Amino acid sequence: MKYKIDKEKCISCGVCTATCPNAIELESDGKAKVINHKELEKCGGEKVCPMGAIEKISSEKEVK
Repeated sequence: MKYKIDKEKCISCGVCTATCPNAIELESDGKAKVINHKELEKCGGEKVCPMGAIEKISSEKEVK
């Protein structure tokens, strides 16, 4: 499974990085970035973000 972060929904709260530090990191702008899709899946995938900013995607090309 692959995931992406909707930068408009991300409020830089850090819940995702606290919940799944091996899967998500915050970029210099404070927005989340997926760094390990398999680890994110183990942590709960899109449910990790209380704002709904983590989204499942269908192809690797869409990963940013």
